[in-house]
Amino acid sequence: MSPTGLLVIDKPSRITSHDVVQRVRRALHVKQVGHTGTLDPMATGVLVICVGVATRVSEYLLGHDKAYRATIRLGVETDTYDATGEVVATQVVNVEREALEAALAQFVGATQQMPPMHSAIKRDGQKLYELARAGIEVERESRPVIMHTIDLIDYQSPDVTIDVRSSAGTYIRSLAHDLGAVLGTGAHLIALRRTLVGPFGLVQAIGLAEFEAAARDGKGSDYLRSIDEALNDWPKVIVSAAQRQRAVTGGRIEALDLIGTRCRAYDESGELIALLTFDQKKHWWRADKVLTTNLDQ
Repeated sequence: MSPTGLLVIDKPSRITSHDVVQRVRRALHVKQVGHTGTLDPMATGVLVICVGVATRVSEYLLGHDKAYRATIRLGVETDTYDATGEVVATQVVNVEREALEAALAQFVGATQQMPPMHSAIKRDGQKLYELARAGIEVERESRPVIMHTIDLIDYQSPDVTIDVRSSAGTYIRSLAHDLGAVLGTGAHLIALRRTLVGPFGLVQAIGLAEFEAAARDGKGSDYLRSIDEALNDWPKVIVSAAQRQRAVTGGRIEALDLIGTRCRAYDESGELIALLTFDQKKHWWRADKVLTTNLDQ
């Protein structure tokens, strides 16, 4: 049976998230591999990889909240908003801790954030970073994000270390840039480590090289986690044999004693077979994603 599940990798610096996907694909000899949220090459930390059938749920995992430890250098702006870019401005830094704390507090809660030009967001089919490398800057639309918490961990001027827990889609590079703008000093990100993606933290992660070594010994699948772990906030329902058949063949299911609009469906043997969603107009359930490979049971 082909390996399937979620792999929590502690991504090393200086490689892309796509590089990690490629290396996991080679290590497990599986074509179906994808990640659930890009980490910049400079960044390290939690990168959740979907393997096999688990790739079918990657879109749901992209929306998980995330947590980071970030180090920001005040007084220097770069074109990429991080240490990989070219310096575009410098300022003298004379910021007291109280002023820094007040500035950080302005970003907590629901806010609008402008994504950097050096990002993978597409404009007319072309990635922004490709335009930026060609010297082209285009207008971008700000996006709603939520900064749940921002904790000041250390301040040794000009460097600021913070812990951030935020919604999906947040650019910590943009937070660094915006903090510099509020303080009037300019700033850029010099280090970033993602510590949490949804329910997965560094404690569950394995280093990429360590995983590859385990895979060479035939033990790579030992590190795959179940899809359930990432979707444990979805209600769980056990379906009958007849309901199971309707679910895996795209049929409607009308009699589920469940409140809500989505759930994990298990058959009577305990296998997770599908993710169901509720049609509120037609008042029935239907499989949004079929996860079992056994369709004939």
